[in-house]
Amino acid sequence: MSLEFEKYHGTGNDFVVVDASLPVPDRGAFAREVCDRQRGIGADGVLFLALEGAYRPPRVIMTLVQPDGSTAAMCGNGARCAAHWAARRANADAVMIDTLAGTRSATVRDDGVAVEMGAPSFAPGDVPLAGDAPLVEEQVGDYAVTAVNTGVPHAVAFVDDVADVPVERDAPAIRNHDRFPDGANVTFASRTASGFGQRTFERGVEGETDSCGTGAVAIAAVARRLGLVDDDSVAVSPPGGDLRVAFEGGRATLSGPVEREFEGEIDPPAPRRRDSTA
Repeated sequence: MSLEFEKYHGTGNDFVVVDASLPVPDRGAFAREVCDRQRGIGADGVLFLALEGAYRPPRVIMTLVQPDGSTAAMCGNGARCAAHWAARRANADAVMIDTLAGTRSATVRDDGVAVEMGAPSFAPGDVPLAGDAPLVEEQVGDYAVTAVNTGVPHAVAFVDDVADVPVERDAPAIRNHDRFPDGANVTFASRTASGFGQRTFERGVEGETDSCGTGAVAIAAVARRLGLVDDDSVAVSPPGGDLRVAFEGGRATLSGPVEREFEGEIDPPAPRRRDSTA
């Protein structure tokens, strides 16, 4: 049976979007297949979305399954795409998004989507970290790293120029370091004339993505923690476009463009047969 889908991206961070009411027996296998950029549709993850339009504002339940089949608690650009998807269906300009990291509010405008991301946490138990102390500008591999949770864990390293960082070579050692028992996304940042440049190696994608919303929030949060900026609004530019992170009362909001690329149909993978034993 063919399955309807839509393709969205937020500053190049791209997702296959599927109505969660449609039958997908094995979401992990589905994500591994359709996210493959050589043999599938190609994406940084699959958003399974369930719209509950009876609420005002409408609510959407968001589940992100990554290319390796794992489920991520939060994704900033994914949440912005989810808000756009739900707002179109509910004819609304405000949406509540239920994620594994909590409920987030979003506003949909002509120039993009802004989603409330919660308060970044440097607490070891929240990241999580091995040990009882926060990790702030501590040497991890070849980089001075600061760890923060912005819905998912990030290891942030400030460098002279992100364009010079061999991300695919250097990030895995940080992503899999013993200080991060659950692993971490690895985000590199450097100062620019308008804010910060960004490059992120995403856990679950196991590679660099064109944009990462939680990574942009991580850069802004760490920059404020280290005293690199004191502004309440920080511009962050990953390769895929420009994002803005604003802070109010310690809570962050992520803003940027969202684009609905196309729609189509795909045959989901057949469920795997399990061998029976006597």
